[in-house]
Amino acid sequence: MTSEITLFVNPTAGRGRGAHAAQPAASALRTAGFSVRTILGADAADGLRRAREAVESGTGALIAVGGDGMANLALQAVAGTRTPLGIVAVGTGNDFARALGLPVRDPAAAARTVAQALKEDQLRDIDLGRVDGTWFGTVLASGFDSRVNDRGNRMRLPAGRFKYDLAMVAELAAFRPLPYRITLDGGAVHEVEATLVAVGNGTSYGGGMKICAGADLTDGLFDITVVGDCSRSTLLRVFPRVYKGTHLEHPKVTVHRAARVELVAEEVTGYADGEPLGPLPLVAECVPGGVRVLGP
Repeated sequence: MTSEITLFVNPTAGRGRGAHAAQPAASALRTAGFSVRTILGADAADGLRRAREAVESGTGALIAVGGDGMANLALQAVAGTRTPLGIVAVGTGNDFARALGLPVRDPAAAARTVAQALKEDQLRDIDLGRVDGTWFGTVLASGFDSRVNDRGNRMRLPAGRFKYDLAMVAELAAFRPLPYRITLDGGAVHEVEATLVAVGNGTSYGGGMKICAGADLTDGLFDITVVGDCSRSTLLRVFPRVYKGTHLEHPKVTVHRAARVELVAEEVTGYADGEPLGPLPLVAECVPGGVRVLGP
């Protein structure tokens, strides 16, 4: 393992927490004896290009500093390679870091955890999802939740997570279940009226909402959570239970497991790790051992 590692920084994550986190993270890594190179990038495409160059040049690890969006961008650089990925999570949701058991919003502690993992070879291979060559680590969302994302992304004000709360209220007012066709492993076809369909490699999205609470990062399968044609009042009752994962017990919720899933629905955007993938139809494949990660 080379002692040179790369910090991949999003300066805008968490309203600027990404930029502030880079210094204590780098300091903790250097104290542990590592040579640290920091890359930013003028935009996502430029940052990804620089990250891929670091991986190709043989960096000992790529450490993403930011939120789930930054972790997702880093995945595009390291997936399918043997370069390990670490995360210094300082974003809004931080679901991927939580899935890996890493500290969140404490950059020095996260960097110390990464340094210890590098020194003690605490490396493990976990599954990833892939859609048309784009990798994801946590959840592919579609339906009501992705429409909330669509609306929130169009809103300029207010800033932060509050705009997504407002977007949720607005989407509830226009809420209606949608017809889906879900094909699992190229065989079983489910035609359902659904409020949302979530394809989970990891358990949670949105900062701890355990939409796919039973998902396992190492079993080679997705957990596919289907929330059926529930009414607006039922959705309001069931939704708070998602933070504990107990929504899976509701009769309107079903869970399937598959390594490949095709989702077909009209006027629905798919989001993975909170990032837009594009409109359905989409095919997601679970890739066993898609990335090597650092952590306890």
